[in-house]
Amino acid sequence: MNLTFYKYQGTGNDFVMIDNRSKTFKKHNIDLVLKLCDRHFGVGADGVILIENDTEFDFKMIYYNADGSETFCGNGGRCATSFAKYLNIIENSTHFIAIDGAHFATIENNIVSLKMIDVDDIRIQENSVFVYTGTQHHVTLVESLDAYPVFENGKKIRNSYKAPGSNVNFVEQVTADSFRVRTYEKGVENETLACGTGVTAVAIAMHKIKKTKSNLISLPVEGGTLEVSFTEENGVYKNVFLKGPATFVFKGEVLI
Repeated sequence: MNLTFYKYQGTGNDFVMIDNRSKTFKKHNIDLVLKLCDRHFGVGADGVILIENDTEFDFKMIYYNADGSETFCGNGGRCATSFAKYLNIIENSTHFIAIDGAHFATIENNIVSLKMIDVDDIRIQENSVFVYTGTQHHVTLVESLDAYPVFENGKKIRNSYKAPGSNVNFVEQVTADSFRVRTYEKGVENETLACGTGVTAVAIAMHKIKKTKSNLISLPVEGGTLEVSFTEENGVYKNVFLKGPATFVFKGEVLI
């Protein structure tokens, strides 16, 4: 059987996208997810995204990391929005459902602004901040980010958290409202070129510990630049939006 897929990327965070409205892809097929994401023997991606029908929302997004674990992905949500537009499911805005709840998004000229969940799980730790933005994130400020051992230290920190572990974001302040980020992602078990939930966690963490007063923050990552905005009310971060490009790369078929 040939499976039709679409490749999308958001600031280098790349995904195999599948239109699963006809339920041709059997969910929780971990072996197939691993095969598709393998960069040597498969298509190659940070994760697999299924778009399915939903009775209450425009569509349902299901996201699998490269290791088959299910979670939410911010850049994946932005790419899912772009893919839904490509499939003519939506026009320029959408309400969709994902594992962490409902999301609103708008799209214009391949720039997608995605509303994230409200964030209130913020824990200031020694030399780091833990933030839950739809998935788990450890945020820590470092110097000389270009030369920093992201893989080695990220893996150690990721495994120091009890299951399912935590993504790890290493941050260097650029200006009063700009922070450069490199991320080690659980589920991918490597550094990725971008992480949407990660930069969201960084923006909120930096505001929480008063490294910035801005509620509109630019976040250069290895694959480009993302933007996060929010409002803060009594320690709860609301109206959190992740904004950046979401781009179609190619369409193909793979034998499964």
